[in-house]
Amino acid sequence: MSTDRPALLVIGHGSRSPHGVAEYWDLLDVVRRQDPSLAIGGGFIELAPPDLDTAIDDLVAGGGRSIVAVPLLLLGAGHLKDDGPEALARARARHPGVQFGYGRALGVHPLVLDVAGQRIGQVMSDCSAEQSAVVLVGRGSTDPDANADLHKVARLLQDRVEVPMVEPSFVSLARPSVADALERCRRLGAVNVAVVPYFLFAGILVDRIKEQALAWGDEHPTIGVRVGCHLGPEPAIAGLVVERYQEALAGEARMNCDCCLHRSPLLCL
Repeated sequence: MSTDRPALLVIGHGSRSPHGVAEYWDLLDVVRRQDPSLAIGGGFIELAPPDLDTAIDDLVAGGGRSIVAVPLLLLGAGHLKDDGPEALARARARHPGVQFGYGRALGVHPLVLDVAGQRIGQVMSDCSAEQSAVVLVGRGSTDPDANADLHKVARLLQDRVEVPMVEPSFVSLARPSVADALERCRRLGAVNVAVVPYFLFAGILVDRIKEQALAWGDEHPTIGVRVGCHLGPEPAIAGLVVERYQEALAGEARMNCDCCLHRSPLLCL
Protein backbone atom coordinates (compact mmCIF):
# COMPACT_ATOMS: atom_id res chain seq x y z
CA MET A 1 0.00 0.00 0.00
CA SER A 2 1.30 3.41 -0.92
CA THR A 3 1.78 5.76 2.03
CA ASP A 4 1.59 8.82 -0.24
CA ARG A 5 -2.15 8.71 -0.79
CA PRO A 6 -4.67 8.18 2.03
CA ALA A 7 -6.53 4.90 1.96
CA LEU A 8 -10.31 4.82 1.62
CA LEU A 9 -12.44 3.04 4.20
CA VAL A 10 -15.99 2.50 2.93
CA ILE A 11 -18.32 2.24 5.92
CA GLY A 12 -21.23 -0.07 5.22
CA HIS A 13 -24.35 -0.38 7.33
CA GLY A 14 -24.35 -4.19 7.29
CA SER A 15 -27.14 -6.67 6.73
CA ARG A 16 -28.31 -10.13 7.72
CA SER A 17 -28.93 -10.72 4.02
CA PRO A 18 -26.04 -12.47 2.23
CA HIS A 19 -27.29 -10.90 -1.00
CA GLY A 20 -27.10 -7.42 0.49
CA VAL A 21 -23.60 -8.00 1.87
CA ALA A 22 -22.47 -9.35 -1.51
CA GLU A 23 -23.80 -6.23 -3.24
CA TYR A 24 -21.75 -4.07 -0.86
CA TRP A 25 -18.56 -5.89 -1.85
CA ASP A 26 -19.60 -5.66 -5.51
CA LEU A 27 -19.77 -1.88 -5.13
CA LEU A 28 -16.29 -1.77 -3.63
CA ASP A 29 -15.04 -3.69 -6.66
CA VAL A 30 -16.62 -1.05 -8.91
CA VAL A 31 -14.86 1.69 -6.90
CA ARG A 32 -11.54 -0.14 -7.35
CA ARG A 33 -12.04 -0.33 -11.10
CA GLN A 34 -12.78 3.39 -11.23
CA ASP A 35 -9.66 4.30 -9.22
CA PRO A 36 -7.18 1.38 -9.35
CA SER A 37 -4.42 3.27 -7.51
CA LEU A 38 -6.57 3.85 -4.41
CA ALA A 39 -6.14 1.48 -1.46
CA ILE A 40 -9.65 0.51 -0.32
CA GLY A 41 -10.95 -1.29 2.74
CA GLY A 42 -14.45 -2.05 3.89
CA GLY A 43 -16.33 -2.89 7.06
CA PHE A 44 -19.76 -2.73 8.62
CA ILE A 45 -21.40 -0.84 11.46
CA GLU A 46 -23.45 -3.88 12.46
CA LEU A 47 -24.92 -7.23 11.39
CA ALA A 48 -22.02 -8.49 9.24
CA PRO A 49 -18.25 -8.96 9.45
CA PRO A 50 -15.78 -7.37 9.41
CA ASP A 51 -16.66 -4.67 11.91
CA LEU A 52 -15.20 -1.20 11.49
CA ASP A 53 -12.43 -1.72 14.04
CA THR A 54 -11.19 -4.78 12.17
CA ALA A 55 -11.41 -3.05 8.79
CA ILE A 56 -9.39 -0.09 10.06
CA ASP A 57 -6.78 -2.33 11.69
CA ASP A 58 -6.41 -4.24 8.42
CA LEU A 59 -5.72 -1.02 6.49
CA VAL A 60 -3.14 0.05 9.07
CA ALA A 61 -1.51 -3.39 9.02
CA GLY A 62 -1.26 -3.07 5.25
CA GLY A 63 0.79 0.10 5.60
CA GLY A 64 -1.84 2.83 5.69
CA ARG A 65 -0.63 5.93 7.55
CA SER A 66 -3.64 8.03 6.58
CA ILE A 67 -7.23 6.85 6.18
CA VAL A 68 -10.34 8.65 4.95
CA ALA A 69 -13.63 7.01 5.91
CA VAL A 70 -16.71 7.51 3.72
CA PRO A 71 -20.08 6.34 5.09
CA LEU A 72 -21.94 4.43 2.40
CA LEU A 73 -25.31 5.77 3.51
CA LEU A 74 -27.97 7.45 1.40
CA LEU A 75 -29.16 9.79 4.15
CA GLY A 76 -27.23 11.09 7.13
CA ALA A 77 -28.67 9.94 10.46
CA GLY A 78 -27.32 8.32 13.61
CA HIS A 79 -25.02 5.86 11.87
CA LEU A 80 -23.31 8.77 10.12
CA LYS A 81 -23.29 11.12 13.08
CA ASP A 82 -22.54 8.65 15.90
CA ASP A 83 -21.24 5.25 14.81
CA GLY A 84 -18.73 6.45 12.22
CA PRO A 85 -17.08 9.10 14.43
CA GLU A 86 -17.02 6.69 17.39
CA ALA A 87 -15.19 4.08 15.31
CA LEU A 88 -12.63 6.68 14.22
CA ALA A 89 -12.15 7.85 17.81
CA ARG A 90 -11.35 4.29 18.86
CA ALA A 91 -9.00 3.97 15.90
CA ARG A 92 -7.12 7.13 16.85
CA ALA A 93 -6.56 5.72 20.33
CA ARG A 94 -5.28 2.40 18.91
CA HIS A 95 -3.18 4.00 16.15
CA PRO A 96 -1.86 7.38 17.34
CA GLY A 97 0.53 7.62 14.41
CA VAL A 98 -2.22 7.36 11.78
CA GLN A 99 -4.25 10.28 10.46
CA PHE A 100 -7.99 9.81 10.03
CA GLY A 101 -10.49 11.84 8.03
CA TYR A 102 -14.24 11.49 7.66
CA GLY A 103 -16.46 12.16 4.67
CA ARG A 104 -20.17 12.71 4.50
CA ALA A 105 -22.99 10.43 3.43
CA LEU A 106 -23.91 10.10 -0.23
CA GLY A 107 -26.83 12.42 0.48
CA VAL A 108 -29.19 14.15 -1.93
CA HIS A 109 -27.08 14.10 -5.08
CA PRO A 110 -27.85 14.08 -8.82
CA LEU A 111 -26.00 10.78 -9.33
CA VAL A 112 -28.18 9.02 -6.77
CA LEU A 113 -31.30 10.67 -8.20
CA ASP A 114 -30.33 9.42 -11.65
CA VAL A 115 -30.21 5.81 -10.43
CA ALA A 116 -33.47 6.17 -8.53
CA GLY A 117 -35.08 7.65 -11.62
CA GLN A 118 -33.90 4.67 -13.65
CA ARG A 119 -35.50 2.29 -11.14
CA ILE A 120 -38.79 4.16 -11.45
CA GLY A 121 -38.60 4.08 -15.23
CA GLN A 122 -37.92 0.34 -15.26
CA VAL A 123 -40.93 -0.55 -13.14
CA MET A 124 -43.31 1.95 -14.78
CA SER A 125 -42.28 1.42 -18.42
CA ASP A 126 -45.64 0.00 -19.53
CA CYS A 127 -47.92 2.26 -17.46
CA SER A 128 -49.83 5.37 -18.43
CA ALA A 129 -48.03 8.20 -16.66
CA GLU A 130 -51.19 10.27 -16.15
CA GLN A 131 -52.81 7.63 -13.94
CA SER A 132 -49.67 6.51 -12.14
CA ALA A 133 -47.86 7.30 -8.92
CA VAL A 134 -44.66 6.28 -7.17
CA VAL A 135 -44.19 5.48 -3.50
CA LEU A 136 -40.54 6.00 -2.59
CA VAL A 137 -39.70 4.06 0.57
CA GLY A 138 -36.81 4.91 2.88
CA ARG A 139 -35.53 3.17 5.98
CA GLY A 140 -36.97 5.69 8.43
CA SER A 141 -35.11 7.36 11.28
CA THR A 142 -35.50 9.18 14.57
CA ASP A 143 -33.36 11.93 13.01
CA PRO A 144 -35.64 14.58 11.47
CA ASP A 145 -33.01 15.70 8.95
CA ALA A 146 -32.76 12.24 7.44
CA ASN A 147 -36.55 11.91 7.16
CA ALA A 148 -36.83 15.39 5.67
CA ASP A 149 -34.18 14.54 3.08
CA LEU A 150 -36.26 11.61 1.83
CA HIS A 151 -39.16 14.02 1.27
CA LYS A 152 -36.75 16.25 -0.67
CA VAL A 153 -35.60 13.30 -2.77
CA ALA A 154 -39.22 12.41 -3.58
CA ARG A 155 -39.95 15.96 -4.69
CA LEU A 156 -36.82 16.15 -6.84
CA LEU A 157 -37.66 12.82 -8.47
CA GLN A 158 -41.14 14.07 -9.26
CA ASP A 159 -39.51 16.77 -11.36
CA ARG A 160 -37.37 14.16 -13.15
CA VAL A 161 -39.87 11.43 -14.02
CA GLU A 162 -43.11 11.58 -15.98
CA VAL A 163 -45.33 10.65 -13.05
CA PRO A 164 -47.72 13.10 -11.37
CA MET A 165 -47.04 11.87 -7.82
CA VAL A 166 -43.93 10.66 -6.02
CA GLU A 167 -44.91 10.05 -2.41
CA PRO A 168 -42.30 9.54 0.34
CA SER A 169 -42.79 6.82 2.94
CA PHE A 170 -40.84 4.77 5.47
CA VAL A 171 -40.65 1.10 6.29
CA SER A 172 -39.87 1.74 9.99
CA LEU A 173 -39.49 4.40 12.70
CA ALA A 174 -41.31 7.18 10.86
CA ARG A 175 -44.51 7.95 9.01
CA PRO A 176 -46.10 7.82 6.52
CA SER A 177 -45.91 4.05 6.24
CA VAL A 178 -45.94 2.19 2.94
CA ALA A 179 -49.66 1.53 3.35
CA ASP A 180 -50.33 5.18 4.24
CA ALA A 181 -48.59 6.39 1.08
CA LEU A 182 -50.36 3.84 -1.11
CA GLU A 183 -53.70 4.89 0.28
CA ARG A 184 -52.93 8.55 -0.40
CA CYS A 185 -52.06 7.70 -4.01
CA ARG A 186 -55.35 5.80 -4.37
CA ARG A 187 -57.40 8.67 -2.99
CA LEU A 188 -55.67 11.09 -5.33
CA GLY A 189 -56.71 9.01 -8.33
CA ALA A 190 -53.75 6.78 -9.13
CA VAL A 191 -54.63 3.54 -10.93
CA ASN A 192 -51.06 2.17 -11.03
CA VAL A 193 -48.58 2.62 -8.20
CA ALA A 194 -44.91 1.66 -8.24
CA VAL A 195 -43.30 1.09 -4.86
CA VAL A 196 -39.56 1.76 -5.11
CA PRO A 197 -37.18 1.04 -2.18
CA TYR A 198 -34.76 3.91 -1.64
CA PHE A 199 -32.08 1.50 -0.42
CA LEU A 200 -28.60 0.82 -1.72
CA PHE A 201 -28.63 -2.94 -1.24
CA ALA A 202 -30.93 -5.90 -0.80
CA GLY A 203 -31.92 -6.95 2.70
CA ILE A 204 -34.64 -7.76 5.18
CA LEU A 205 -36.19 -4.29 5.04
CA VAL A 206 -36.29 -4.31 1.25
CA ASP A 207 -38.08 -7.67 1.42
CA ARG A 208 -40.47 -6.22 3.99
CA ILE A 209 -41.30 -3.32 1.69
CA LYS A 210 -42.32 -5.76 -1.03
CA GLU A 211 -44.44 -7.77 1.39
CA GLN A 212 -46.23 -4.67 2.70
CA ALA A 213 -46.86 -3.28 -0.78
CA LEU A 214 -48.22 -6.52 -2.20
CA ALA A 215 -50.38 -7.09 0.89
CA TRP A 216 -51.96 -3.67 0.41
CA GLY A 217 -52.42 -4.45 -3.28
CA ASP A 218 -54.26 -7.67 -2.45
CA GLU A 219 -56.69 -5.62 -0.35
CA HIS A 220 -57.20 -3.10 -3.19
CA PRO A 221 -57.46 -5.19 -6.38
CA THR A 222 -58.55 -2.22 -8.50
CA ILE A 223 -55.11 -0.63 -8.05
CA GLY A 224 -52.14 -2.06 -9.91
CA VAL A 225 -49.30 -2.27 -7.40
CA ARG A 226 -45.83 -3.21 -8.58
CA VAL A 227 -42.54 -3.17 -6.69
CA GLY A 228 -39.33 -1.84 -8.18
CA CYS A 229 -35.72 -2.65 -7.43
CA HIS A 230 -33.39 -0.98 -4.93
CA LEU A 231 -30.49 1.09 -6.26
CA GLY A 232 -27.74 -1.55 -6.21
CA PRO A 233 -23.97 -1.38 -6.86
CA GLU A 234 -24.16 1.02 -9.80
CA PRO A 235 -21.09 2.77 -11.29
CA ALA A 236 -22.72 6.14 -10.56
CA ILE A 237 -22.88 5.29 -6.86
CA ALA A 238 -19.24 4.16 -6.91
CA GLY A 239 -18.29 7.44 -8.56
CA LEU A 240 -20.01 9.36 -5.80
CA VAL A 241 -18.07 7.40 -3.17
CA VAL A 242 -14.83 8.57 -4.81
CA GLU A 243 -16.21 12.11 -4.96
CA ARG A 244 -16.96 12.05 -1.22
CA TYR A 245 -13.43 10.76 -0.56
CA GLN A 246 -11.90 13.59 -2.58
CA GLU A 247 -14.18 16.11 -0.89
CA ALA A 248 -13.02 14.95 2.56
CA LEU A 249 -9.37 15.20 1.47
CA ALA A 250 -9.99 18.80 0.49
CA GLY A 251 -11.57 19.55 3.88
CA GLU A 252 -14.95 20.34 2.34
CA ALA A 253 -17.12 17.64 3.97
CA ARG A 254 -20.14 18.97 5.86
CA MET A 255 -22.88 16.91 7.47
CA ASN A 256 -26.59 17.65 7.12
CA CYS A 257 -27.31 18.88 10.62
CA ASP A 258 -29.65 21.86 10.40
CA CYS A 259 -32.39 20.25 12.50
CA CYS A 260 -30.87 16.99 13.69
CA LEU A 261 -30.59 15.77 17.27
CA HIS A 262 -26.99 16.97 17.46
CA ARG A 263 -27.87 20.66 17.65
CA SER A 264 -30.78 22.89 18.53
CA PRO A 265 -33.57 22.90 15.92
CA LEU A 266 -33.82 26.01 13.81
CA LEU A 267 -37.55 26.11 14.45
CA CYS A 268 -39.52 24.43 17.21
CA LEU A 269 -43.31 24.36 17.00
